[in-house]
Amino acid sequence: NMEMNDIEIPAGNSRDEIKLRDKAIKDFYASWNAEHPDKKMWNDDLQDYIHVRFLSIEETSEKAARQYESTLAVFRLTELLTKSKKVEEVEPKKGTKNQQKFVKILIMRHDNIKMTVGVQKSGNKIQYCITALGE
Repeated sequence: NMEMNDIEIPAGNSRDEIKLRDKAIKDFYASWNAEHPDKKMWNDDLQDYIHVRFLSIEETSEKAARQYESTLAVFRLTELLTKSKKVEEVEPKKGTKNQQKFVKILIMRHDNIKMTVGVQKSGNKIQYCITALGE
């Protein structure tokens, strides 16, 4: 088990372990936000800021907590925000409420990690979800 700020991250798929991973992700974002009060990072590839919002935490913790590898991927948030590269641009999913506020979704890649970024009408880019890609 990987240590993250002395929290052991469980690797199994029981409901309790998923709950613990969800909590670990939320705790991680809380400390990340405390360290980065402006809640954004410059992405070299996009030549723009990617913002972290409440939606980022909600969506990422729900999805990433399902998999051990995805949970570990979230802990690389700073690296993902700054170094990921855009590989695709897609339409927001019509039926997905959380994507309604976006005009497009950017699919970003870094190492074996996918990060989705929602683009608002204003042009603001919001970190939406983080998942590890299957080996």
